[in-house]
Amino acid sequence: MRRFVFGLAAIIIVAGVMSPGTVKATDGYFMLGTGVKSQGMGGAGVAFPLGQLSSATNPASLPASGPGFEAAVSLFNPNRSYDVTGSPSGMPGTFGLAPGKVKSSTSLFVMPSLGFSKSLGSAWSIGLALWGNGGMNTDYHAATFGVNPTGINMSQMFAAPTVAAKVGSHHAFGVSAVLAYQMFKAEGLQAFGMFSSDASKLTNNGTSSAFGAGVRVGYLGQWSKTFSLGASYQSRVSMGAYKKYTGLFAEQGGFDIPSTWTVGIGVKPTGKIELAADVQRINYSEVKSIANPMLPNLMQSALGMAGGAGFGWRDMTVVKAGVQVQAGRGWVLRGGYAYGRQPVPASEVMFNILAPGVIEHHATAGFSKDLGRRGAIDVAIVRAFNKTVTGPNPLEVPGRQQIQLGMNQWIFTVGYSMRAK
Repeated sequence: MRRFVFGLAAIIIVAGVMSPGTVKATDGYFMLGTGVKSQGMGGAGVAFPLGQLSSATNPASLPASGPGFEAAVSLFNPNRSYDVTGSPSGMPGTFGLAPGKVKSSTSLFVMPSLGFSKSLGSAWSIGLALWGNGGMNTDYHAATFGVNPTGINMSQMFAAPTVAAKVGSHHAFGVSAVLAYQMFKAEGLQAFGMFSSDASKLTNNGTSSAFGAGVRVGYLGQWSKTFSLGASYQSRVSMGAYKKYTGLFAEQGGFDIPSTWTVGIGVKPTGKIELAADVQRINYSEVKSIANPMLPNLMQSALGMAGGAGFGWRDMTVVKAGVQVQAGRGWVLRGGYAYGRQPVPASEVMFNILAPGVIEHHATAGFSKDLGRRGAIDVAIVRAFNKTVTGPNPLEVPGRQQIQLGMNQWIFTVGYSMRAK
């Protein structure tokens, strides 16, 4: 069994390093939930520990999760497209797009995750979580902005060493160092060279990488036999600049990871039914390269400068709810739903052809099967329903062209978990 566990861990780590697009967008570009069990419950779990990967959501969950190990691999199927209606005007000073619908080509990605925790006496616990949290990917085999191919690829991997402590019998606090690694590349953006502070650092420069760090703190309290309360906050993660793309992103290639906070409850109305509900806030407005609007910024400040054009994303509030049922004979069944108003305004569809993170509704289901001493098999399925956003081409004659962005997704995750004795 040890050989199997370490072999699985090695496969997951290699998959995470080698995958060209580790994770893609769900809530903007954040994942719905971390860990297969959380995914099965609509991404909820800040007040409802569901295993060693729960520390990626709430560091204070480690004592309640107990010592053990879990690992999972997800197959992610995002379907992204844009559809331009109306012909270009050809007027001087305008930038028309070729009409028609174009789908992003690559549609299957591998997403790994791994969690481990250990108890240090009756009060203290330590752990480590490795996971992909978010990213953006498009690859259009069309001359979207006049050059074929066009698209971007941004992927993120995280490592979070965690320390947590129980305070009394019913409360716990935890803290994680959040260590991040990002990779990014862009193709087909030459048409924006006239707007760039450095056109040689705008597009087609291969993959650029960056490291960064932040912190996450959390609280978990069992206020009664049937009610728990949890909360966590992750700081803005300060990332190094994408040095090959200083002429694209605001602040000379800056692309920090915005802060988030989550609060939630867990309720056990019976011994076999458990409910969880979370509210999460993602503060995209903190990061200029994400939040700066396309106009008027594109005309007032060069791409790459602090006031340069960005994706124009709004902050997101996501509500998640899930249920877990002890079905007997070692079976645990899960289901959930999540909703968050997507972050792309209709006025920002032009640049967001590259990053159509417009998903709003998710439905999820999953189960675990206890294998006795061999641990448990965990499975989750996530369906992100199709969502479209339509707006004008802001660089054309008003009313001349409309751009519709669309996305839907499937995620299938299988994992193995083992609780230490």
